[in-house]
Amino acid sequence: MTTRLRHTRRRSGRGACRLWVFGFLWLGVGLVLGAAQTVPQDTNALPANDYRIGANDLLEITVFELPELNQTVRVSEDGSVSLMMLGKVAVTGLTAQELEKKLAEILEGKYLKAAHVTVFIKEFQRVSILGAVAKPGMYELVGPTNLLQVISQAGGLTAEAMTELYIYRGEGSDGKETLRVDLNRLIQGDQSLNVELQPKDVIMVPIDRVLTVFVYGQVKTPGAIQFKQSRRITLLQALSQAGGPTEWAKSSIVINRNDPRSGKPLKIPVNLKDIISGKTTDVLLEEGDVVIVP
Repeated sequence: MTTRLRHTRRRSGRGACRLWVFGFLWLGVGLVLGAAQTVPQDTNALPANDYRIGANDLLEITVFELPELNQTVRVSEDGSVSLMMLGKVAVTGLTAQELEKKLAEILEGKYLKAAHVTVFIKEFQRVSILGAVAKPGMYELVGPTNLLQVISQAGGLTAEAMTELYIYRGEGSDGKETLRVDLNRLIQGDQSLNVELQPKDVIMVPIDRVLTVFVYGQVKTPGAIQFKQSRRITLLQALSQAGGPTEWAKSSIVINRNDPRSGKPLKIPVNLKDIISGKTTDVLLEEGDVVIVP
């Protein structure tokens, strides 16, 4: 009888050990799967804990103890919302968590012993950046945000960016306000151009198109010459890139150009000696111009 009892206890101990090991392994698998499910899929997701509520944000407010107070409201221009039973509440500058605490304290002071409130920001305030950036699109304003920060979020400027950008803002009496920013000065550290952005600003970084003119006749290397739209090219610069006039070249040059208004061809006579001597100004060339050096 004693032997059987000992044998039974030994078997029972082994079973418990197996159950314990199985349970430990199952817990480990569960933790791994749970961790995999909680890894954020969107690496560019807005850190909502840091976002501070601003005018025109859309808030979804839930009060668990009083469902009749649940509502979706938009923040007014003065930074407040009007809530049932609570009236006007200032919310601008608060995070969602801070507003939850504030509303719970108001409710506990008037109606409830313990209030549980959640605030979900359904619509954030955004700015748009378009044109010559790596990732054009819409970006959330997380607190005060300046121009360089949004350019950085958009992956920086591309090689096609022009030397200036434009910020289109608001609706004034004359339409949208336009701010022009010199990119060279901004990148060199001129903080007066590092504008603090406002909701619904549209930042346009124009793409610097490659333009082409043609130089033919008595030049050393005739052919097509390309240049960036932001860096206009003059007649003297084009002749220089074409290797300069040959020793047989004449001073009377003709620029063939299509009139952008009528579409008709124009012939623009130019005296090279007068430009070199300073009697006349150098001529800015246009896309598609054909320079003939006789």
